[in-house]
Amino acid sequence: MEPLWKLAYLLEPASVTLILTAIAVTFGSVIRAFNYGKEMERNHDSSEESIILDRSKALMIPVLCSCGLLLMFYVFTSISQLLIAFIAIASASSLYLWLSPYTAYMRSQFGLADPFLSRCCSKSFTRIQGFLLLLCSGIVVAWLISGHWMLNNLLGISLCISFVSHIRLPNIKICAMLLGGLFVYDIFWVYYSERLFGANVMVYVVTQQSANLVHTVANKFSLPGMQLFTKKLGLPYKIVFPRNLWRGVVPEINAADYIMLGLGDMVVPSMLLALVLSFDHRWSKDSSSLNPIGIPSCKGHKYFWYALSGYAIGLVAALGAGILTHSPQPALLYLVPSTLGPVIVNSWMRKELTELWEGTTPNMRELEITELWERTTPNMRERHSRLMDV
Repeated sequence: MEPLWKLAYLLEPASVTLILTAIAVTFGSVIRAFNYGKEMERNHDSSEESIILDRSKALMIPVLCSCGLLLMFYVFTSISQLLIAFIAIASASSLYLWLSPYTAYMRSQFGLADPFLSRCCSKSFTRIQGFLLLLCSGIVVAWLISGHWMLNNLLGISLCISFVSHIRLPNIKICAMLLGGLFVYDIFWVYYSERLFGANVMVYVVTQQSANLVHTVANKFSLPGMQLFTKKLGLPYKIVFPRNLWRGVVPEINAADYIMLGLGDMVVPSMLLALVLSFDHRWSKDSSSLNPIGIPSCKGHKYFWYALSGYAIGLVAALGAGILTHSPQPALLYLVPSTLGPVIVNSWMRKELTELWEGTTPNMRELEITELWERTTPNMRERHSRLMDV
């Protein structure tokens, strides 16, 4: 056990940057998921509907994660090339999902012409969308070539946003099952896996680097510029920052020189936050609680801000415990109680736990009428009141 004064290491640039990045990614993932769901409902698009987890799926996720972890532990070298190809495709798609609202916003703000190029999979494909797709593909290719930690983080963030947008929780009961299962999963594989498998399985998989597929191909065909291709590639299922952040521009540094956080430690809390944000929005009487770009105010979204504050506290606690014990920590050991706890306690105190627990929502027709009424201008409301008086 290290002395308490070493908690001052939390103020190092790498630690502060990791904390702020994780909070920002969690916040951004939830807002993007919320707006993405509204886009799908508004466009009546059923081709990309989110997957709603039920009890069986929630209980199976920790089991499947454990199987995947063991598979990576034993045969990582054999499947790493295939894994890189899969991650490259998924990352390009996730980047596109993440950046597409910003291109649409710029197009509307600046009145940019965006002619249709073709139709793909029964959907229209415009010129700006084509440019965005090329940009996303270029970012992935740059990561494959350089393996730089900044690009690794960018792809990891996009994967986090995509996952939270497409996987939804229906209520707190299913959420508690999922978070409880992953809580046990994280503790077991970090603390106890070494006793059974001779090595810390979680740490081994997270810190393992793969032979670069692009370097392998370039070497086989003796392509020019071989020195530009990194030999080893860290996979973007984590975000990393060099401990010496100001000099961390060289990609090929030992994994021990990085401070890192797994994507699951952002994805899992984000799913809870997305659920409570949806609940807050449905039950809020204040139509101005979401501004035009989808950022919630503190007034109408009480559970969202409780959970987000708890996430920040749990993340600091996890990093602090890692410094004091000088050993890897299962972040969900701290994040699950600090996010789920405040939501359950506050909803119980407000006598709203039943609605959150079972996912009870108001009648959809009533919600539509309420939203339409809140969008009307004060003059229209006054005219309506006069007519009712008559």
